Amino acid sequence: MIDKITIEDIDVELIKKKIKNIHLSVHQPYGRVRLSVPLRMGDEAAKKFVESRLPWIKKQRKKYSLNEQPAEITYASGERHNLFGQSYLLNVYEYTGRQHAELKNNESIDLYVRPVSTVGKRKKILDEWYRDNLKSAIPGYIEKWEKVIGVNVKEWGIKLMKTRWGTCNVRDQRIWINLELAKKNPRCLEYIIVHEMVHLLERHHNDIFKSYMTKFLPDWKDIRDELNGLSH
Repeated sequence: MIDKITIEDIDVELIKKKIKNIHLSVHQPYGRVRLSVPLRMGDEAAKKFVESRLPWIKKQRKKYSLNEQPAEITYASGERHNLFGQSYLLNVYEYTGRQHAELKNNESIDLYVRPVSTVGKRKKILDEWYRDNLKSAIPGYIEKWEKVIGVNVKEWGIKLMKTRWGTCNVRDQRIWINLELAKKNPRCLEYIIVHEMVHLLERHHNDIFKSYMTKFLPDWKDIRDELNGLSH
């Protein structure tokens, strides 16, 4: 049985199963928190346990967060950057026109920036390009799955999130997609969109939610593991 508890804006995946001891873990790459507890343990007891381990959880999540942007990435020519699961050579050109990035001949990502551009500015321009690519890809998936799942997404957006690939506001029927998904295999993007849309049918990560996921996307667990770096 899987559910979710939230403490200080930290989502904890709560798993109740036939075990004797409590097991708390924080997973790469985004610091996903998982708590496995015996079937007999109540939610309040589980919540208190998590609260008692908050300092340790935050320490682990901070470590993973820092690992997300390695210091060696300077957005310079010769680096390799991903777009929808494919790796491309980055070429940086000094340019006095509009600063932008573009995919060239399906071989390289060309980044046009000012001669004195900083690493932060180069990252910002590349992130804007990633955002544009996601904006082009997301509507098709939503339209496809609205018909299949039978729900309506009233609003969607893109933002950089350190600990979650996506979120869903059930009341407002709004979903948010992590900007980093522009770098992943398109099936990972589709999985997250389906995941968040299924929350419009079932708010919690319980057996009902899992049954919906299996019905709509039978290989969702494999995609989830791929996304979280648990398979290759």
